[in-house]
Amino acid sequence: MSQPPLPQTGTCRCGAVEIEVSAQPLMTAACHCRGCQKMSASAFSLTAMIPSAGFKVTKGTPVKGGLQGPQLDHFCCPECKSWMFTRITGLPDFVNVRPTLFEDLSWATPFIETMTSAKLNWVNLPVEHSFDGFPPVEDYMALITAYSAAHTRA
Repeated sequence: MSQPPLPQTGTCRCGAVEIEVSAQPLMTAACHCRGCQKMSASAFSLTAMIPSAGFKVTKGTPVKGGLQGPQLDHFCCPECKSWMFTRITGLPDFVNVRPTLFEDLSWATPFIETMTSAKLNWVNLPVEHSFDGFPPVEDYMALITAYSAAHTRA
C-alpha cells in the first residue's frame, strides 16, 4: 500500500484552523478508550502519528480542549470545537493528528488498535495489532518499523 503525496493539508470542520503534514505517519491507530469515545462521540478515535517536525498549523490558533496536561494535551478549533490533534509527553516525538481532517483519507485505516478493554462489543477493525491498553513504550519502534514496511510496498 502506498502513502499519499506530501504535503497534505487539512482543516477543522469550519475551516478556521488549517494544518499541514510534510512527513509520512509513523503509524496509524484507533483508540477505544472511554476518553476517545467521549471526545469523538463515536466508538473510537482515529489517529495518524506524525513526526513533530513534519507537522504545523498554517492558519488559525488551536486551543486546548478535552484533557489538558500533564501527560497529554488535546487541541481543538476555537470556533467549531473540532478535535484536531493531540500532543503526548513521554513517547517518541510525534503529534497524533485526526486523519479524517484531510481530503485524502489514505491515513484513516488503523494499523493498530489500543485500549480494546473498553472496545464496544460490536466493533471489529481491520488492524494488524491489538492491545488491551496502550502498547508498551519499548514496543513502539518495532510497531513503527512494521507499519513502514507494510506501507511502502508497491
